[in-house]
Amino acid sequence: MPRTPHTRPPRHRRLLAAALTALAAAAATLSGSTPAAAADVNAARNAGYESGLSNWTCSAGSGSTVGSPVHSGTGALKATPTASDNAACSQTVAVKPGSTYRLSAYVQGSYVYLGASGTGTTDATTWTPSATGWQQLSTTFTTGPTTTSVTVYTHGWYGQPAYYADDFSVLGPDGGGGTDPGPETPATPAGLTAGTVTSSSVALSWNAVPGATGYTVYRDGTKNQAVNGTSATVSGLSPATAYRFQVTATNAAGESARSAEITATTAPSGGGGNPTVPRHAVTGYWQNFNNGATVQKLSDVPGQYDIIAVAFADATTTPGAVTFSLDSAGLGGYTVDQFEADIKAKQAAGKSVVLSVGGERGTVSVNDAASAANFAGSLYSLMQQYGFDGVDIDLENGLNPTYMSQALRSLSQKAGGKFVLTMAPQTLDMQSTSGGYFQTALNVKDILTVVNMQYYNSGSMLGCDGKVYSQGTVDFLTALACIQLEGGLAPSQVGLGLPASTRGAGSGYVAPSVVNAALDCLTKGTGCGSFKPARTYPGLRGAMTWSTNWDAASGNAWSNAVGPHVHGLP
Repeated sequence: MPRTPHTRPPRHRRLLAAALTALAAAAATLSGSTPAAAADVNAARNAGYESGLSNWTCSAGSGSTVGSPVHSGTGALKATPTASDNAACSQTVAVKPGSTYRLSAYVQGSYVYLGASGTGTTDATTWTPSATGWQQLSTTFTTGPTTTSVTVYTHGWYGQPAYYADDFSVLGPDGGGGTDPGPETPATPAGLTAGTVTSSSVALSWNAVPGATGYTVYRDGTKNQAVNGTSATVSGLSPATAYRFQVTATNAAGESARSAEITATTAPSGGGGNPTVPRHAVTGYWQNFNNGATVQKLSDVPGQYDIIAVAFADATTTPGAVTFSLDSAGLGGYTVDQFEADIKAKQAAGKSVVLSVGGERGTVSVNDAASAANFAGSLYSLMQQYGFDGVDIDLENGLNPTYMSQALRSLSQKAGGKFVLTMAPQTLDMQSTSGGYFQTALNVKDILTVVNMQYYNSGSMLGCDGKVYSQGTVDFLTALACIQLEGGLAPSQVGLGLPASTRGAGSGYVAPSVVNAALDCLTKGTGCGSFKPARTYPGLRGAMTWSTNWDAASGNAWSNAVGPHVHGLP
């Protein structure tokens, strides 16, 4: 969020829709259905990238390995194209002449290709224009009568974001190169902890285990559920009841021993969650500084706002830690005592007041366990000091999904069941589930209140249908919201973030009537532009604006129009 008017230039993503359309028409997807024989092997080495880039070569230094996201195990390939390089990563495998092989890999990202060259016959390729989650690409190739080696590869497309690949397979007769040894039974998971607790559920999380492809959660000694990630929510529980939990790690070799047991007690009947956040809510950012917008006390914020995000907490010299100081002088002598009293008054009126971290100039970095602990600890102290209901994440310089998720879970556990967690990513941050922001939102989905993406200062972006849309239109709002709604977030966790006036952002302002049309399109299927979602989302949370101060400078025109419309949604 900008702290000064017109200081944040719009980001223009130079995507040529015509070129992408031509690319899609020129590419052919080949799918294979030949079953593997019993003696077939996977000719690819380091197929799961568990040993870094061993056996793999990536063009122009484009490749690296990451611990998240992964399809299985602890590693995956991340390759980043540039304007002049498509981030090709390849290896040469030994094959048997005159044999058929099934080539496959799991991928994430936009315009990801999988192929084989040098087969001695017809080379094979397949691709996906957009994989927001792990998607398996597969095809087949047959080697020539004298072919003993083939180059297999993945690559992205020029100027596109990074793509990810995992669990590569070249399945067919052993060409003399053998295969990697099979997996060993994984180790026992450690770090099992309970997070958010309601009257009927307990959120659990634990540390990842190398080589594990899944995990099994046990409740009171009995298997409850199997999951792929390192978190799960056990539901269907009774209020005010103590439950015992354990977790195991699994892979093709078997199941580990059970973890150390923990006990968690559900909340009393009617407890848990945040009762003050309505089904459809309006979020507004309140400025703790004077940048030419109307200076306000919290008590001046109109009642149409259900969640008020105080902007901003700032970084300290301690990694990950944040602080907050009321700008009493800049706000006309507004005292801390008045501020705290106004927070309580808003809460008594059924509103939530959260502390926003970051903004346009925010430099908070959470990149390891220590900074995650500092982040959670410092924010919890500020919540206790001022009475905030929770936190808003508005970091515009990227974030680490592993450690930010860890920090937010720790903060939620400290704060309890009424914790409010909101996020305000930029449009680029939510184009793919492989992005750090999107991954964080999915990681903490069980404690997440709403993601209010900033549909401004953006330029053109891809919608969920693969088409390019320009900001400032109803299609831009609906087609980009669709990515989140179909990418794993619940409708109640998606909101539309817009500037309250033309002075609130460098670009992307739309009239309140356009915001309302987008809300109707997404919730009721009416008021749409050229893009119409395949289904409706009646539970959509609502809308957000930067800021209540710029809204006030325009006579509260935004909240007076959008607020009643949000609260009147189905």
